[in-house]
Amino acid sequence: MSTVPKIRCIIVDDEELARALIKEYVSKIPSLELVGTYKNPLEALGVLRAEQIDLMFLDIQMPELTGIQFLKSLEKKPVVIFTTAYPEYALEGYELDVVDYLVKPVSIERFLHGVNKATKILHNKTDNSGTTNQPDFIVVHADHKIYRLLLADILYIEGLREYVSYFTSDGKRIIALESLKKLEEILPPNMFMRVHKSYIVPINRVRVIEGNMVMVEKKGIPIGASYKEATLKALMPG
Repeated sequence: MSTVPKIRCIIVDDEELARALIKEYVSKIPSLELVGTYKNPLEALGVLRAEQIDLMFLDIQMPELTGIQFLKSLEKKPVVIFTTAYPEYALEGYELDVVDYLVKPVSIERFLHGVNKATKILHNKTDNSGTTNQPDFIVVHADHKIYRLLLADILYIEGLREYVSYFTSDGKRIIALESLKKLEEILPPNMFMRVHKSYIVPINRVRVIEGNMVMVEKKGIPIGASYKEATLKALMPG
């Protein structure tokens, strides 16, 4: 019997009481999995880059960076529900294709309404993406050849400007005209994570964490400052 995967969500709000309330609501819904809570958008950036986040509860009015500015800056956006005490921002929020707009103080009934809307959108994405039959390889065009590169054979991927190098378990290096940003969207997030602006690694290949490095086989891969929190959380769950 197959189970429906939980919706992985985060909360971004500078108000501690507001974060606590949404966290309490999330805990009451079995289909939601809370990955983390953050008091400002910059704290959330690392986990959004490194992990698969399906849903973000995002406050609009925050001191350093507003929720609207933050959302506009993201290249890979999760489904978003805005939370704010200022209803006048609703129009601009909907122009950014957010799912819902919750005005504080948020009631449980209104919260459930927003989550139901987000759930429908996420389930439609899953149904249309065919991710249930996820392939175990990627297609790489390099050296005037087409490679079917098994995901299990990848040791790590290094990016250099518009190129990436695939380093494999049999000692090969395949250089392709590709971007890490695009690969981050293609590779399954439960198997690979970005630990640095220039590196993607298979999660199950990491055996040692030492300072600001992860060891893949005998290769030390640096952990970028903005990726560190999410990297450690993914590699040391619980």
